[in-house]
Amino acid sequence: EETQVRSDLRSCSPPGFQVIDGTSLGWGTRVKGFIACFAVGCLCSLLGSCLLWVPKKGLMLFAVFYTLGNIASIGSTLFLMGPMKQLKRMFEPTRLIATIVMLLCLILTLCSAFWWRKGGLALLFCILQFFALAW
Repeated sequence: EETQVRSDLRSCSPPGFQVIDGTSLGWGTRVKGFIACFAVGCLCSLLGSCLLWVPKKGLMLFAVFYTLGNIASIGSTLFLMGPMKQLKRMFEPTRLIATIVMLLCLILTLCSAFWWRKGGLALLFCILQFFALAW
């Protein structure tokens, strides 16, 4: 019966997305997790954009919330594909450079905001995050 349930899950998955055999989450739960995580990511990015105009600390708050939003949005796809398939796709040769640039920019944005306290540098890394994500 368990094999039948797994087969049913695979057959109801949209093309390009396959439920991994070792998962305990059904397709509906995965979609809900994706939507929730993606919504949190969008909310963080939107909040960061609003906080950009706060005097003195706005640029740092923007950088932090924008980065957290990107992390949540990227993490949302883990619900659809599963962590291993996500990592395999991220590190395919055609996406390797963009993945490395994106991960470095995420880390450097947070370093710029928290340790170096350089707002301009944090903003530059946010811009690079955007281009790496779009790449």
